[in-house]
Amino acid sequence: MRYVDLHCDTLTECFDKGLSLADCNLQINLEKLKKSGCAVQCFAIFTQGGDAAFRFEKYLSYYGECIKKHGIKPVLDFGGFESCLKGGEAGSILTVENLGFMTDLAQLKSLYAAGVRMASLVWNFENTFAYPNLIFEGGIPNFSKRESRGLKGLGRQAVEALDGLKIIVDISHLSDGGTDEILSGRKTPIVASHSNAACVNGVARNLTDVQIKKIADCGGVVGVNFCKDFLGVGSTFESIFAHFKHIINIGGEDVAAFGSDFDGIPAPPDLEDCTKMPRLLHYLEGRGIKGETLEKLCYKNFARVFKEVVG
Repeated sequence: MRYVDLHCDTLTECFDKGLSLADCNLQINLEKLKKSGCAVQCFAIFTQGGDAAFRFEKYLSYYGECIKKHGIKPVLDFGGFESCLKGGEAGSILTVENLGFMTDLAQLKSLYAAGVRMASLVWNFENTFAYPNLIFEGGIPNFSKRESRGLKGLGRQAVEALDGLKIIVDISHLSDGGTDEILSGRKTPIVASHSNAACVNGVARNLTDVQIKKIADCGGVVGVNFCKDFLGVGSTFESIFAHFKHIINIGGEDVAAFGSDFDGIPAPPDLEDCTKMPRLLHYLEGRGIKGETLEKLCYKNFARVFKEVVG
């Protein structure tokens, strides 16, 4: 069965290490995506630090070069998304993880023009838009504490601007306060591209049941992250199943999706790279997630969000 993955850091890793996206030795490359049965891969541009704006332009240019050199099919609208689902190639959706490098909201229009179709306000550190869902103590993240502070004024404006531009709002890494603020009375679907269930593993990066339910209520999706720190104890496949089962129990089968975080995490046992995805899907089928439900997890849920928000 073909699948869609809502988040990976492969693009920035390839550029930073001078590797080829076609056949690098990372958890994802273009050859591996074909073998895995991937229909659409979301490639994140991640930036952090004082030179973030400069590096963003470098990553963006590199992505354009990859499109030309390797024949990547950029997915810009639902027609392109649907074409990838029906065809044998893997399309790419360009996303941004952490908009903190922006100083002017007018820059958001340039993101859309560059092909960005999903974006998050913040990563692990406070910026001009929002607070993250990690609290650091002595330079070390305290995974047991949750951040209650909400969006900043510019963050509220950014969410409104993203909605207007038809760029999907991604709340992974966002504080509880910011997440709750965005979800309050929201009708437009949002995405938590790579976040798990806090009731299964109680770390701050994972979502509360209330948040999962509100994401489901607005028609959004949660992409289950493969990082062992967020999955918790047990084998990789067992833990992924536990998070899917809980997310579905809380929000229904229309809210769950895959958000691997490949190349942003240590290789999980038994799921070292994307070529192991068929094994994971087979395991989920054996545990009772199959048929229409598995199709929703694999691609239908995010396809619905993409069609409604991006068009």
